[in-house]
Amino acid sequence: MAKARISISLDQDQAERIREHAERAGMDVSAYLVHAATRQMAESDAIEEQFAEVDALIARAEQAADGLPAERDGEPAAELTEQERREVEEALGLVHGRDRKGRHPGHAA
Repeated sequence: MAKARISISLDQDQAERIREHAERAGMDVSAYLVHAATRQMAESDAIEEQFAEVDALIARAEQAADGLPAERDGEPAAELTEQERREVEEALGLVHGRDRKGRHPGHAA
């Protein structure tokens, strides 16, 4: 596989700390930085995957809200429909860690 060179700039103190950590890990600086970046990317991907359903739900709610009339000052908001109530409960369940079947992902059933 072809290798690419990336140049970075950092403070001298940061560079020294990275060199020390790489040495303690038995790696050269380049391998150490690639390892650290790869681990961070995997963590970010996992977080994005975990919250993808919540993000999609929020996007759908924002899109639906764009078509609603603006609430007038002093006028109470209309009651939620049964469908809207279910959607709110579903969104809150996702935020609090329950899946669509009411289970807590990652917990034993």
